[in-house]
Amino acid sequence: MKNALLLLILFPLLSQAQDDSIDTRERFKYAIKKAETPIELDGNESVNEWDAHEVATNFFNHWPKDEGQAENQTEVKITYDENNIYVLAKCYDSNDRIIQSLVRDNSADYWGSDNFTLVLDPVNSKQSGFLFGITAGGAEMEGSLVIEGSQTYNSENWDNKWDSKVTQYDGYWMAEISIPFKTLRYNPNQSSWGINFIRGDKQKNTYTTWTQFPVNFNGVSMNFMGSLEWDIPPVKASGAFIFNPYITTSSLRNHENPDQSKADNTIDIGGDVKVALSSSLNLDLTLLPDFSNADVDQEITNISRFNIFLPEQRNFFLENNDIFSSFGSYDIKPFFSRKIGIMDGQAVPINYGARLTGNINPNLRIGVMDVQTDETGDFAGQNYAVGAFQQKILKRSVIKGIFINRQATSSTESNEFSRNAGLEFSYISENGKFNNTFMYHASITPEKSSKNSFYGINGTYLTKRFRTGWEINVVDDNYITEVGINPRLQNYNAETGETVRLGYTLINPWVRYLTFVEDENRKLNYHGLRTWHFLYLNPNGSLNESQNNFGYDFEYKNTSRLVLLGRYRKVNLMFPTSLLGSDYAPLPIDDYSFSSFEFRYRADSRKKFSWDTNVSYGNFFNGTRLRANIKGTYRIQPWGNFGLSYNFNDIKLKEGFGADKIHLIRFNGDISFSNKIAFKNVVQYNSLSENLSVFSRVQWRYKPMSDIYLIFNENHGLEGMGIKNRSIVLKMTHWF
Repeated sequence: MKNALLLLILFPLLSQAQDDSIDTRERFKYAIKKAETPIELDGNESVNEWDAHEVATNFFNHWPKDEGQAENQTEVKITYDENNIYVLAKCYDSNDRIIQSLVRDNSADYWGSDNFTLVLDPVNSKQSGFLFGITAGGAEMEGSLVIEGSQTYNSENWDNKWDSKVTQYDGYWMAEISIPFKTLRYNPNQSSWGINFIRGDKQKNTYTTWTQFPVNFNGVSMNFMGSLEWDIPPVKASGAFIFNPYITTSSLRNHENPDQSKADNTIDIGGDVKVALSSSLNLDLTLLPDFSNADVDQEITNISRFNIFLPEQRNFFLENNDIFSSFGSYDIKPFFSRKIGIMDGQAVPINYGARLTGNINPNLRIGVMDVQTDETGDFAGQNYAVGAFQQKILKRSVIKGIFINRQATSSTESNEFSRNAGLEFSYISENGKFNNTFMYHASITPEKSSKNSFYGINGTYLTKRFRTGWEINVVDDNYITEVGINPRLQNYNAETGETVRLGYTLINPWVRYLTFVEDENRKLNYHGLRTWHFLYLNPNGSLNESQNNFGYDFEYKNTSRLVLLGRYRKVNLMFPTSLLGSDYAPLPIDDYSFSSFEFRYRADSRKKFSWDTNVSYGNFFNGTRLRANIKGTYRIQPWGNFGLSYNFNDIKLKEGFGADKIHLIRFNGDISFSNKIAFKNVVQYNSLSENLSVFSRVQWRYKPMSDIYLIFNENHGLEGMGIKNRSIVLKMTHWF
């Protein structure tokens, strides 16, 4: 097995002999000059204000086709003064603008609206960067750019101070953006930055970019930016110390606790500090962090043998998190920040945290984090220390490493510590078509167990039409990730109540081929076949599970989408398993084979009322499963967005093994009084978890990075609709 793995590692690398790169940073350059007159942020091109600055225009089509220039053009100008970078964008259109919402930092609504996006690589390393975007309605979104394989993605979890103003005109809309230098991390000796502009025109359902590059790469790609050429390199930003305190008053009551006869009313004070140690290296400190303003978790229906992990919602862990979270594969993560402050499913208070992130030099990026939790109840205090680095080599390739240590800081009888270490090498071709990552990780626990490693490869080869990828993971029985996720390692025996660690090998290839429709009168943008496969092997090489999937996609010009899917699974069930709870006999150890078919459709998202649905039916272990989901959304442009979704599962196993009808209903009501004041409401009903929850949050951003939140959260049981718990929280943050 190891020899075969070595051949699979070497073959793609050796086969990548040619590298027809596109050097967009040489072809597309913008010469930025200092402002001769003060810039007033009003969304207008005032007389003489912008006249002295050159225009970046002649945007190219990027999606759904990457040939020719945009029909609706965009004009961009950039300048700066002692404190800020300023951007003016003039976006021509036919006036039929789509504005999904005025809520800031909402990725789906942002990309579903007419928008203008600026992306920057201030270190000019093609390894990390920033995104600033604004819709035609004035909704803002900022984020950090992260690399996954050869693709660039935006993580909207990064939050920092900047400002903007939008004005709408007949035939175009205009945006002015102001970004303080102290918001960015850059090398003051660097005279050239990476930069690009992306325009979303939703009426035409197109995306255009200033630089020209293939459609198989995201519009925000760091590999295909142009160059921002400074007349004088910006000096180190002043005001390097930022203080962001908070005060929270809360009323909390757990009605399921008989010892609590009334609500607990508390006042909490804490805060965050940001210190720019250099223009490219930042220190973040937090004391008694409060996460009450985080979004509510979305209810899910999990009918599987393994746990599902919900995403991180807490701001302190989200900013710059990619330096720590980018290790491993999609279902094996040595570090998952949501494990910090959680012990046996219960929240544990965090006393303090510190994080140092940034670039030591253009090629070396580092991250160091330390978090201390409180001793409470049956749980000892814990210290979580994480260190990671990314060293750029060759043109775009990276060597990166991570070390994680969880250490008990008060008396315990067991699990005094848990440690993980890993090293990875990501080879990325200069043109970005080919990438391959080699991974080796190990865990260390007090038991000093052998067979404690995880190693593998994953990569992709991408062209416009043909795309393929591969993943091979070998996981030992004792590769333990207490501060990470590795759900498939844990196997629960429903008869004995034991959890057994069982290593495995995963082989996961996938292939996709797209046919783009070139006819100008087309209804389709593209259609194409895809197939992906999972093969899980036990440590002795025998079959654990396999899944073969085939799909055909139709992407329409009007934003609607149709997907047809077929699946065939084989499961060698090695432990008795309860899928529908302890009221039924567990499924016995046996070999199971079953197939299913699925239909998905999403209607035109530009309409005021849009909807989508998916339905699947097929065999399920020794029975059948019907799944149906329908969601409708009504938009009152631009201030209201209301959605209702219903998810239904009808599972019928053989008599005695279980049958259940599971209902999950979710209502979303988002009201934007302006792009500064938002009212979010979520009501969720889940028959599987027997819970009805209500969540409401008002957020007022009264100045950049300063907010007032009012949050209401309540949970009810389904039997008699008795209340489980209720909380009311008022929180204020202020940016100094």
